[in-house]
Amino acid sequence: MSDEHHDRRTRKAPRTKSAKRGASAPESVEDFLASLEHPFKREILALRRIILGADPRIAEGIKWNAPSFRTEEYFATFQLRAKDGVQIILHLGAKKRDNLGSGIDIADPESLLEWLATDRASVRFRDMKDIDAKGSAFTSVIRQWIQWV
Repeated sequence: MSDEHHDRRTRKAPRTKSAKRGASAPESVEDFLASLEHPFKREILALRRIILGADPRIAEGIKWNAPSFRTEEYFATFQLRAKDGVQIILHLGAKKRDNLGSGIDIADPESLLEWLATDRASVRFRDMKDIDAKGSAFTSVIRQWIQWV
């Protein structure tokens, strides 16, 4: 199936289960999360709410077999294989960007970002306490990151 078939064209409210788009609609994030068995599911749901709440332009879909978020392009994807908490990869779409010079300029006073490349970073949360403590800083990072997408 093409990437286009995995996109969600409109954003669902994070706390409601809305009607499916039709029989041929791709798997929704709601459906994916409802069937997800993961030791950090509560944390995944909390981080999803934070990301979707950071900006009304943010939509979501299943990309790379995980909940992913986009504005014009995908910019964040859950890494569901992490065993010691929840990891989110921040990126600028599927293709590496070599035209960024020294990289993306993001204010990160809480040191949430672990830079993987000039156009990719990882953010990790150990548990709900960690999310509660760093949630507003993460919202700030998301708001800055989407300016680069």
